[in-house]
Amino acid sequence: MASKLWRRLLPALALAALPLAGMAQDKWPARPVRFVVAFAPAGPADIIARLLAHRLAQPLGQSVVVENKPGAGGSVASALVARAEPDGYTLLINTSSYAVNPSMQRQLGFDPKGDLTLAALVAASPNLIVTAPNLKARTLQEVVADAKGGSYNYGTAGAGTTPHLTAEYLFKVLAKVPVTHVPYQGAAPALNAAMSGQTQLASVALPAAVELVKSGRVHGLVVTGAQRSPALPDVPTVAESGFPGFEDVTWVGVFAPAKTPPAVLQRINDEVARLQKDPEFLARLAATGFEPMGGNLEAVRGYLDRELDKWSRVVRETGALPN
Repeated sequence: MASKLWRRLLPALALAALPLAGMAQDKWPARPVRFVVAFAPAGPADIIARLLAHRLAQPLGQSVVVENKPGAGGSVASALVARAEPDGYTLLINTSSYAVNPSMQRQLGFDPKGDLTLAALVAASPNLIVTAPNLKARTLQEVVADAKGGSYNYGTAGAGTTPHLTAEYLFKVLAKVPVTHVPYQGAAPALNAAMSGQTQLASVALPAAVELVKSGRVHGLVVTGAQRSPALPDVPTVAESGFPGFEDVTWVGVFAPAKTPPAVLQRINDEVARLQKDPEFLARLAATGFEPMGGNLEAVRGYLDRELDKWSRVVRETGALPN
């Protein structure tokens, strides 16, 4: 008798539980959120991750923990988050390298279109090429002339990063000079190599090197934006330096596992959009050389699709290969 009663009650109990599951989802986050950063500390992804973690803790009502997982141009972190539970508690902070890697790496360890989804575009900055402080060449034209002998090396945050392809396109396609790429696991070690004279140049996202340029520990050669950066107004653009029309940026976004509930993805997008209207947040971005991005979920995903196509074309044109 009791078993028959339970058989009758179970379907009703299951239906009653559905609203509770929805309520639990609506209450995200109910515990701390983890940001997995695709690059080493002090790079653009790390700068944005820590700024977001600080600014989102209060509105989310939970702490946000930042964990750096550099390697393979950001693919190590991407693969880790792709395998995470799609519950909104493990998120990826990556750069435009996410759009480059599918054309540079045969085995990513994840499907960039199927395993992860872009929840928000946070900010973008031009890339910056710097020289070792003791290098005699002080302008892009002087570097190009000097590099024709084939003795120039340049460091980046890794093969497949946009600063890598920026330098490849500028030097090898436009200037037609041989330079050798030296990949590191982040912008900070690439800049350290330039400061110590291990490499002649470094190509990095601008925020990673602003303070080093200001202090004279490296020399700012060119920025890759359409205009000079307010953070480094004395550093000329590539276009000003003899290569008109050249423009490139590094962007930073928040990714989630593909099956993350839509309500959670929307909350992430909404919170980032709210920050992008906050004067204090905007001032922090500007001070480090970033400009805000944005867009709803549909817009940011369309942007990512265009970036994947763009960088596939650039990789073909430069013949760039991972080191």
